[in-house]
Amino acid sequence: MDLLSLLSWACIVFTVGMFSTGLTDLKKMRESKSTDNIQFLPFLTTCLNNLGWMYYGILKGDQTIILVNIIGALLQLLYIIMYFRYTKQKRLVSSQTLAAVIVLICGWLYFTMFLTDGDIRLSQLGLTCSVVTVSMYLSPLTDLVEIVRSGNVQCLSFPLTVATFFTSTSWVFYGLQLSDYYIVVPNTPGIFTSLIRFYLFWKFASVNQGSPSYKPVHI
Repeated sequence: MDLLSLLSWACIVFTVGMFSTGLTDLKKMRESKSTDNIQFLPFLTTCLNNLGWMYYGILKGDQTIILVNIIGALLQLLYIIMYFRYTKQKRLVSSQTLAAVIVLICGWLYFTMFLTDGDIRLSQLGLTCSVVTVSMYLSPLTDLVEIVRSGNVQCLSFPLTVATFFTSTSWVFYGLQLSDYYIVVPNTPGIFTSLIRFYLFWKFASVNQGSPSYKPVHI
């Protein structure tokens, strides 16, 4: 097995593992019959991001990107369905989902009808997906600032932090092997935010060691 194949399998295993952390929220929803303290938008935005990257993989002919994001989109769709089933704010969730569908349709029309050149389509789609991915990785920074102020890491998930670190690292190396900086650049912030979280766990874990578990959040 060559290095590229090894990195491909690493990307698949670690990314699916990261997406699967949402199963914790799914279990919590089923047990409590409620969506209290569980956010809906991370599921929705991750699903859109998966679909965008899946299309990028199709245009690029990259089976690794296609497979990972098909699995990711299906998992997010499952989370969305279960969230809608148990939430009390069905109207809000429905309006947010409708808005996401409209964005998806507009994006599809733009990339398929207005961008006829294959190379331009691929580069613009890669740029769009990269911007969305970077924003998703950086969005929890405000929470990290609050953790530094409070010294409480109970709102962080250590398993998710580990999964994010290995996922981002494997994709960075995979992108470098392909010389595809649309893969490298958006995953680099994931490494740095994970390292920041590791430091926060190391610094504040002793303060919160009496807690039974860490509450999962989504990147």
